[in-house]
Amino acid sequence: MKKMEDYVRTIPDFPEPGIMFRDVTSVLQDPDGLKLAIDSMIKLLDGVEFDVIAGAESRGFIFGAPIAYAMGKSFVLIRKKGKLPCETVSAKYDLEYGSAEIEMHKDSVKPGQKVVLVDDLIATGGTIEAAAKLVEELGGEVVKIIFLMELAGLKGRDKLAKYDVASVITYDGK
Repeated sequence: MKKMEDYVRTIPDFPEPGIMFRDVTSVLQDPDGLKLAIDSMIKLLDGVEFDVIAGAESRGFIFGAPIAYAMGKSFVLIRKKGKLPCETVSAKYDLEYGSAEIEMHKDSVKPGQKVVLVDDLIATGGTIEAAAKLVEELGGEVVKIIFLMELAGLKGRDKLAKYDVASVITYDGK
């Protein structure tokens, strides 16, 4: 039986020399890889009590929605600024070159709800840190943050030190 790492394609020197790009599309294109990814992420939630799964655009949607479906939970979108039609809350965060902003509907998380955040990859942690702030602004409690992959060399966990964070695969480098 293949391990999760066997489904992730690694592309050396992309987008620049010295970077080992971990490509999630190879996981998604393989039915066994996709099933193993979802099942492995669900296992990270063993024993966690929660009400809502929230996924960050766009790959957090790909993994978060089937996890929510399988576990009988609701799913909330965290989108790039300007993509949601109703009243929103927003948070800015820094990128390597510049900044970005994400939003959630104001009614997507109710005060007191326990929320799991889902994304495909943690690198520097900026996006998911901003997502956690949005959940908390709405009165929700982030009880777990899960990723398929983690690039430990970029130290994204440092920004998320106050949260329970788990990844299926951890790569040492960038």
